[in-house]
Amino acid sequence: MAASASMQSIFLANSIAYGAGKRSSVRVNKLVPTLHRYPNMRVRSMAEDGLPEEKPSTVSEPSKIPAAAPTPATPFPPPPRTPKVSTKFGDVFAFSGPAPERINGRLAMVGFVSALVVELLKGQDVFSQISNGGVSVFLGTSILLSVASVIPLFQGVSVESKSKGLMTSDAELWNGRLAMLGLVALAFTEYVKGGTLI
Repeated sequence: MAASASMQSIFLANSIAYGAGKRSSVRVNKLVPTLHRYPNMRVRSMAEDGLPEEKPSTVSEPSKIPAAAPTPATPFPPPPRTPKVSTKFGDVFAFSGPAPERINGRLAMVGFVSALVVELLKGQDVFSQISNGGVSVFLGTSILLSVASVIPLFQGVSVESKSKGLMTSDAELWNGRLAMLGLVALAFTEYVKGGTLI
């Protein structure tokens, strides 16, 4: 108990820095305490088993320094409340609900990238890709992404709760919107041009 009292008096005391001479002293800012060396004080861990207990020595020097008034602890603000997310089918798939634009945007991102990759590798435009077996791949991808997108929404997980760093829900919406426009622009350009874009 005496050791903890001496430690508290060291950390809470007004700081005095001693200059070159023993009699001259300079006051330091009260917010930054200086630590003095006390050769008689030891700090021991309670995890040291098997060592005999030593009685802590009392240090008389810290008692000369008046203790500063303790500052009251500032309470932490309560965490913000997250709004409850509706898990009803009509609310999830509503026109302004979380599912329709996200699912369409995710499908458009996959479709735009895959259309460009197939066009670069095989030299086929979007319409020939669809007519050469692209419908079954499109349906399989649509079902897989739709189910994977809807399951967390029906479990009550909001899209905004998983947004951190660069991967935010707003960034996903904008990437999806740009991919939708890009896929339509790619198909329209290839239709007007009469062949592949690249």
